[in-house]
Amino acid sequence: MKKLISFVVVCGMLLISASNLFAQGSAAGVASSTEAVTSSPDSAAPAPEAASIPEAVSGEDESSRGALSELHYVLKEKFIEGGVPWMTPILILLIIGLAIVIERIIYLNLATTNTDKLLASVEAALANGGVDAAKEVCRNTRGPVASIFYQGLDRYGEGVDIVEKAIISYGGVQMGKLENGMIWIQLFIALAPSLGFLGTVIGMIQAFDDIAVAGDISPTIVADGMKVALLTTVFGLIVAMILQVFYNYLLNKISSLVNSMEDSSISIMDILVKYSADKTPVKVDDNTKNS
Repeated sequence: MKKLISFVVVCGMLLISASNLFAQGSAAGVASSTEAVTSSPDSAAPAPEAASIPEAVSGEDESSRGALSELHYVLKEKFIEGGVPWMTPILILLIIGLAIVIERIIYLNLATTNTDKLLASVEAALANGGVDAAKEVCRNTRGPVASIFYQGLDRYGEGVDIVEKAIISYGGVQMGKLENGMIWIQLFIALAPSLGFLGTVIGMIQAFDDIAVAGDISPTIVADGMKVALLTTVFGLIVAMILQVFYNYLLNKISSLVNSMEDSSISIMDILVKYSADKTPVKVDDNTKNS
């Protein structure tokens, strides 16, 4: 998990750096093309009909690049206006939170198992090869359900009651693994708007300090200070909403897996009880033999 989080963080930094270079390059390209057109107006005169299609395509590319560059510039400008010391921790929370979300999504998707197929395979292995064959089926299947089945089958020789206790205990262990990392996402959801509100309060204090220094309640001073202060709250709320969406998705995924684990645990117990009853020889009473 730590390696995956580090990899995602490095990728995010590389993407930010690449977007900076792309924005600077596109802005430089637009500026150079503008200078070329304004500096040599006579050179653009020949063959207007032949160059109309390439000019239209290049115009669309220029507009899309210009829009992307403008969006990047606006985001960077608002980030700086909100105050780098307050906006940076919120951005770090977003990056780490998304890294944990990606790791959890991958883990939960890998943990998903076709329980009906697994139960059928275990039942067939029990009928044909016994407990060892069923354990081998579970060993070769990934996911928490197969791990729970394996723990139960591994204690089959100690009795059905011990098998049931082992399945319940190991089910709790697997549930804890499914919920691993969720507490951090919940923490980041609470911290992001809190940091935003803290930045807003600090910004308002600075705005009042500016008013005190100026000695005049100017609308310009008040508006500028309030705008800068509220940007941290906006950014914190956006980060919290993004993480909240992924958090609810992960909770729904975990709930689905837990329900599948509980249903399959009941089914494997029924299969083991039936298998144990089939293996137990029927005792014949002596009176029945004599008669």
